[in-house]
Amino acid sequence: MSNLWILLVVAYGILKGMRDVFKKRAMEKSSVMEVLFFYTLISFILVIPQCGDALDAEPIELTLTFIKSLAIFVAWICSFKAINQVPISFYGVMDMASVIFSTLLGVLVLHETMTPMRCFGFALVLVGLYLVNLKKSGGDRKIKAKYIIMILISCLFNAISGTFDKILMQTMTSSQLQFWYMLFLTLMYAIYMIATKTRLDFRAVYKNLWIPLLAVLFVIGDKVLFIANRDPNSHVVVMTLIKQCSVLVTIIGGRLMFNEKNILYRICCALIIIAGIMAATASSV
Repeated sequence: MSNLWILLVVAYGILKGMRDVFKKRAMEKSSVMEVLFFYTLISFILVIPQCGDALDAEPIELTLTFIKSLAIFVAWICSFKAINQVPISFYGVMDMASVIFSTLLGVLVLHETMTPMRCFGFALVLVGLYLVNLKKSGGDRKIKAKYIIMILISCLFNAISGTFDKILMQTMTSSQLQFWYMLFLTLMYAIYMIATKTRLDFRAVYKNLWIPLLAVLFVIGDKVLFIANRDPNSHVVVMTLIKQCSVLVTIIGGRLMFNEKNILYRICCALIIIAGIMAATASSV
């Protein structure tokens, strides 16, 4: 299947939406940094068994992987803190701003082309993003600007990470990339917490079962995404658009697990975005 990468990215988007919902649930029982650190640590432990060829990575690959890890380090701190404070359905839609940054990086760094259909799809995504922010419930109006800024910062650094994925997967295996970037991330968060004197309750590992569940979904999702990135037919711009199917999961999850409002309106906006995704991928199928 020459377009198997599209199905893989759809699977990643669904898993990502589930993770975002579960992150908010996990932070009802544990602090932001506890969830973030243990989630990262358990994910690293899970990838260790498949790291047989990790030591074969070249110095330049490790350097680029470190930069990718640094981008994720920043992105996750911002996104976790934002998820803890805003409705998850609102976060899911705002997170689609990553399309803007990934498109710019895909065109400027990877020299990907913007066909007329991709431009049309991109425009529909932006329309959906604008409309979903046009109507807010009473709770939404209380969202502080700093959390919206955090989401946008997270989108930018996630887009940078996604660009590095495409570059690194041309020479590295998915096992190599997962091992090294999870190792770097774990060390970065450990150093951060030591420097900030953040206290951790290690009982959260077994008392808050959302954390290990997040780690399992993360490892599976990343493996799927890395395999898709390795396909020479895949494009960062198109992949970023496909990933936005995660918004449907966060909107529905927000309603079922947190009783959030404006769900029908947000689903309508999401359908506009899905139409944009279909238009953008039409030339790749």
